[in-house]
Amino acid sequence: MNEEDIKKKLTPEEYRVLREKGTEAPFSGALLREKRLGTYVCKVCGNELFRSDAKFDSGSGWPSFDEAIPGSVKLEHDDKYGMNRVEVLCAECGSHLGHVFDDGPTAAGKRYCLNSVCLELKPKADK
Repeated sequence: MNEEDIKKKLTPEEYRVLREKGTEAPFSGALLREKRLGTYVCKVCGNELFRSDAKFDSGSGWPSFDEAIPGSVKLEHDDKYGMNRVEVLCAECGSHLGHVFDDGPTAAGKRYCLNSVCLELKPKADK
């Protein structure tokens, strides 16, 4: 998918965050309080990123996870705006998802702080 196709697929807000490395306003995301079981995928390419059992309420205002599906994301140093952070990108399409911090509450010690507009929940099918 080329950049023009991606731009047509996404809303202006989704494009701003995913492709221009923006951030949605805290506590505004549709997935912040989502409790259904399933897998969170990249809004651009559908790459499976996080499982619902890795999600927790960090109180930060963005959906948070303690671990990614192995190989699903790539991490890059981000020193924009005078901050020293680690950016989380989709390993398939390179879209910006958010940032990861070493202050998570579980044994993994990670807090993947992500933008809701970057993700789509694929609910687990009821059996």
